[in-house]
Amino acid sequence: MHNKPEGLRDMFKTPAGKALLGGALALFAVSATTMPAAAQTTMKLASATINDVQHEWQKVFAEELAARVGDQVKTEIYPASQLGPIPRMSEGVLLGTIEAFTTPTSFMTNVDPRFQAFDVPGLFKTPQDVDAAIHDPEYRDHMETMFLDKGLRVIGAIYNSPTVVFTMEPVTELAGFEGLKIRTFASPMQVKPMEEIGAIPLPLALSEVVPQLQSGGLDGLLVGMPILTAFKFYDVGKNITDLRFAEIVSVTVVNEDWFQSQPEDVQKAIIEAGRAAEEQVFPWAVENVERTYKIWSDNGGVINHLPDDQQAKMNAEFATLAEELAAADPAVEEEYQRLKALVQAKSGK
Repeated sequence: MHNKPEGLRDMFKTPAGKALLGGALALFAVSATTMPAAAQTTMKLASATINDVQHEWQKVFAEELAARVGDQVKTEIYPASQLGPIPRMSEGVLLGTIEAFTTPTSFMTNVDPRFQAFDVPGLFKTPQDVDAAIHDPEYRDHMETMFLDKGLRVIGAIYNSPTVVFTMEPVTELAGFEGLKIRTFASPMQVKPMEEIGAIPLPLALSEVVPQLQSGGLDGLLVGMPILTAFKFYDVGKNITDLRFAEIVSVTVVNEDWFQSQPEDVQKAIIEAGRAAEEQVFPWAVENVERTYKIWSDNGGVINHLPDDQQAKMNAEFATLAEELAAADPAVEEEYQRLKALVQAKSGK
């Protein structure tokens, strides 16, 4: 019995045995090198903007995700409408040709009208109102999954900026908006308020705005302040009217089929990375808004304000209008009332 192992060893000492052993080792080496590596998935992150809080969130998210899953997911960031205008990016994330799209909620209302609830004038009065609402644990779980019936999951929600109106000519009173062609977000919560003050709202993708301003097809645009400085609108015109009737909320939506195709550890990491990125970029966003006002002024831009009585009148009219718009759709009304109660509870009002 003890002679068999020695015999086996002796066999491998013969020329034939050595050849057999060498062949076996070579076959093992080939098999090892041809074994498939762990699959790496690509996650494209698209947005229409650059050097703003949306872009910042994407960069921090990519870092947070890599810290959790290494190279299991390769993130690719495409800011400034590199993957097409806003309607094409929205379509892309629905179809799954783009994995994730970061945008103000206003540009998703054609996908699901409930996105309007985040756009209601006067709902959020401060950046802190936005931050407190979207990070309430119960509401956050609801928000992330509320659009699954459309094939989308929310993996990020951030305070963006207050609304201002850029105009080619100065507007210092409500009457000055009468007849002006103003680019708006696609949401009725932006379109209808502009109609209320006599402007002509024209929903357009951001990439189409500058040529229209230069050709006279537009007189101005409803926009978040950081966009004006990121895209150097002070080289196009010098005036904004600081209406601040709403705080813009941006979300990152991911294609749910793609999300479900990922391993459970990657799914968990995506959700965790989205929330971690929000926490990091919120103070950055608040400070960035302040920076952009200074950049605007430093580059010759003028910041106009309505008289106090006209601002108060506009706010009251917009609040009434918003209630009517929300009430027109039961799903929007339900979501708005839920958010409204949450904001009031968080602010102590």
